[in-house]
Amino acid sequence: MNENNRPRDAFRSKWGFKLACIGSAVGMGNIWLFPSRMSQYGGATFLIPYLLFVALIAATGVIGEMAFGRATGGGPIVAFGAAAQQRTGSRTWGQVLGLVPVLGSLAMAIGYSVVVGWLLKYAAGSFTGAVLAHEGVEGFTAFFNATASAWGNTLWQTAAMAVTLVIMALGIAGGIERANKVLMPLFFLLFAGLAVYICTLPGAAEGYRYLFVLRPEGLLDPFVWVYALGQAFFSLSIAGNGTLIYGSYLPATEDVPAAARTVAVFDSAAALLASMVIIPAMATAGQQLDQSGPGLMFIFLPNLFQTMPGGRLIMPVFFTAALFAGLTSLINLFEAPTATLQEKFRLRRGTAVCLVGAAGLGVGLAIQGIVSDWMNVCSIYACPIGALLAGVCFFWICRREWCLEQVNLARRRPLGPWFYPLARYGFCGVTVVVLVVGAVLGGIG
Repeated sequence: MNENNRPRDAFRSKWGFKLACIGSAVGMGNIWLFPSRMSQYGGATFLIPYLLFVALIAATGVIGEMAFGRATGGGPIVAFGAAAQQRTGSRTWGQVLGLVPVLGSLAMAIGYSVVVGWLLKYAAGSFTGAVLAHEGVEGFTAFFNATASAWGNTLWQTAAMAVTLVIMALGIAGGIERANKVLMPLFFLLFAGLAVYICTLPGAAEGYRYLFVLRPEGLLDPFVWVYALGQAFFSLSIAGNGTLIYGSYLPATEDVPAAARTVAVFDSAAALLASMVIIPAMATAGQQLDQSGPGLMFIFLPNLFQTMPGGRLIMPVFFTAALFAGLTSLINLFEAPTATLQEKFRLRRGTAVCLVGAAGLGVGLAIQGIVSDWMNVCSIYACPIGALLAGVCFFWICRREWCLEQVNLARRRPLGPWFYPLARYGFCGVTVVVLVVGAVLGGIG
């Protein structure tokens, strides 16, 4: 039940919830950023601090947001309002704070919808041959620039939004859970198949050697730790909105810490799979991975696929898998504002989805030419601020006893005494570091 005493939709199975959370976490950061970070900062040398930070954030922030959402039965506005009521007896200031992650989620979703439109265009063009009709880096650059220009992606972005909104309109169990049960296993299956094929190509061994050989001196580089922290933080989709709202659809019988561990494992596996495809593929062509972001995904990789053995078959598989990851992340980002409209205005789900979708598509089409700047602002400020507010509300404002009760609900053995201080000081402190250092460096994730 929500704060209006209306029954809420919910996930029907434990794995449905876990796959939805995995789908929200697995996205472009795993595919176009993680491999380049590993390449730039020494392969396994980068992997060690990355996995340490993943363990820290999953064991504190992810658990906190899932438990916070489930305990309050609503999105950020409901959850933050409940925290404020525990402390002061009034929900008002908490509900106002809750608007921050909701608006941040909407802003991220609007920018992400542009990227998912690109993915749909490239996936379709990989099958029809439209992408392969271009030659060399210059040709693919021109093709991508035309796609990413103002109004250059309108049809594909609209189509991607339509698919997203239809899935959301079908509900949590009937739409989001069902879609993630199909798309996430297919994503891992397709990327695993790509990794197996790439490893058979001449020269791939050099890429694997780079990936998994540790260079201990690299651990002395502070930027290895800074960018590993940023990668772990943003990869786990911690922003005070998506994980929290999915947690609100979770039954009391679910073991939240176990679910958080599963999400962290599969999210890291997705990032490693992407690296095991992209870095060895570059090695087979005698190239080094020195690009990241959209340039890597939409210019350099298509150019590589066009020239490598079997590339004309690899390209459609790669972009189809990437599209699946993009769709599941986009669904999660739009869910927080959708649920907020339902909670505050008692709207039917279909109506709320249409309103959010119309706003998202209208703004998304208008920012096509500036989406990179838009996403930079969102990632530098909106995500860490939302995560920090959620962490402070749950671990500082809510009562300690209540917090631990919600985290340990349905567990056979409660978490040890390490959990609360690590979450209260460690996670919140890490979030402040991500915000401050990201602002100084212009982004770290």
